[in-house]
Amino acid sequence: MADEPPVRAVEVDKAFLKSVRGLLKAAEMLVVFVAFVCFAAADRPQYIAASCVEFIITLAFLLLYLFKLNKTLTFFFWPLIDVFNSFFAALFIFILSIVAISTYTVKGTLAGGIVCLMAVVLWCVDGYYLFRKITFNQRRGATS
Repeated sequence: MADEPPVRAVEVDKAFLKSVRGLLKAAEMLVVFVAFVCFAAADRPQYIAASCVEFIITLAFLLLYLFKLNKTLTFFFWPLIDVFNSFFAALFIFILSIVAISTYTVKGTLAGGIVCLMAVVLWCVDGYYLFRKITFNQRRGATS
């Protein structure tokens, strides 16, 4: 029993939650959750599923950065994956919200579509902000 490896505690990056990226991720989750509730009230399963998937993916990225798992799981370049996810989610939810707004029969669908447009703006800002911070084969100080 004396030869057992020490148990590593998970390190929590509390500063990430206070950073711009952390606040953007939290805002994205909040807005897409509100859209989920609107679609659930309108009983629109296809919109419920799409907003739930985007909520889970955003939560996964938030937890990845919060618990510093991006530094442990180094086989992916997480910032670039996060940028692709942000822009793909923005495009996907934009199309979904346009369809929801144009074909609504229940006011919950209209509200969910409008809230999704707010999420699209947040994902675009998040993707752009992170893309500007990524350095591609440059020294850290070489970016302007």
